[in-house]
Amino acid sequence: MIGLVMFGVALVLLLIGFPVAFTFGGVAVFFGLFAEGPRMFALMPHRIWAIMNNTILMAIPLFIFMGLVLQKSRLAERLLESMGFLFGEMRGGIAISTVLVGALLAASTGVVGASVVAMGVISLPVMLKYNYDKRLAAGAICGAGTLGQIIPPSIILIILGDVFQVPVGDLFKAAFWPGLSLVGFFVVYIAVICWIKPHLAPPVQLEGMLGSKKQQILRALKAIIPPLVLIILVLGSILAGVATPTESSAVGGIGAIILAAMYRQLSVSMIWDSTLETIKITAMVFAILIGSTAFSMVFTYTGGDWIVEDFMMSLPGEKWGFLILSMIVIMVLGFFIDFVEISYIVVPILAPIAANLEIDLIWYAILVAMNLQTSFLTPPFGFSLFYLKGVAPPEVKTSDIYYGVIPFIILQAIVLGILVIFPQWFGFAAH
Repeated sequence: MIGLVMFGVALVLLLIGFPVAFTFGGVAVFFGLFAEGPRMFALMPHRIWAIMNNTILMAIPLFIFMGLVLQKSRLAERLLESMGFLFGEMRGGIAISTVLVGALLAASTGVVGASVVAMGVISLPVMLKYNYDKRLAAGAICGAGTLGQIIPPSIILIILGDVFQVPVGDLFKAAFWPGLSLVGFFVVYIAVICWIKPHLAPPVQLEGMLGSKKQQILRALKAIIPPLVLIILVLGSILAGVATPTESSAVGGIGAIILAAMYRQLSVSMIWDSTLETIKITAMVFAILIGSTAFSMVFTYTGGDWIVEDFMMSLPGEKWGFLILSMIVIMVLGFFIDFVEISYIVVPILAPIAANLEIDLIWYAILVAMNLQTSFLTPPFGFSLFYLKGVAPPEVKTSDIYYGVIPFIILQAIVLGILVIFPQWFGFAAH
């Protein structure tokens, strides 16, 4: 039972507010010394060395760098302005354009925080100015911002590829239709709710404000085509099998610098700031990884994984019982802890069970990724909620944001449910 006590102690410490990496590392050291003594950690240096030499994980800092450079080159601002002109004159048009821009940002930057903040700063004041419902506006921004978790190149897919030991390129291919379906559900929901309740998002008369319709379309194409070319280069090279995700991430980094130069935003200080921020985020991810590796090692040694596996394998319904319970567990944990910790602590326990039940690991990894995406929206610790609140005007209350994301959480749960029940609709084998 030591492993289960470990997990409980770590969860309590996280809820209190202790740093994630040091919580898992510290709990592992304490219980490891209690269970076995110093010999427990004799092979720990080899585990750390293996992590630092993992070529799959090399893609993480490169994709982060790509996203930060594009963020600082005002890509989001250009896309939002252009999409707003194209869709603003229909009911809910600015909210729909926000979702579409969120999808483009997800495929080009993949950084959830940057997407939510950028759209919160640019799109939210515009929607409020034209009398959009505050809850709808906040929900659209938070929902669109989280698309970076499922639409490639997603950091979580790279992490899950390492955890499940499956090709990251295959995960990118498998995530394409689920991610696109989520975008479609968001757009259809906004269009329908604004048709039923027109007062939520009145149409905006933009014609003549910034040139003719033709000029607006040309301006939109100039904003959309360059990042679209970068997306095709990065994702196309992976999906076509020309490059590995690590190699394409390097192409993405260079492409982001070229785009920044095209937008006349390239400078030594911008590259320096992006590099420094990349190092900070990467250091955080790898510190969590090393701490969780120590935790997993002690948890496995003390037999915690056997207890969990025996329990999961004895569930009624076997495979379906495991799928339903594991999805519920991941979703509940997502209310309280970050996707990185869940990926490196909980998922490694579930992955062997899924393999024993002969579940397609690619399909299961996509289910986990979509589930973890929801954790960015669920209170009390949904990061997208905090990102938006940090840049929202004073009239947008925390309660508006919390209520606004509820429909988008439900939509994500619906798409997840469809993916579980009808995997063949998304290109997976029927189960």
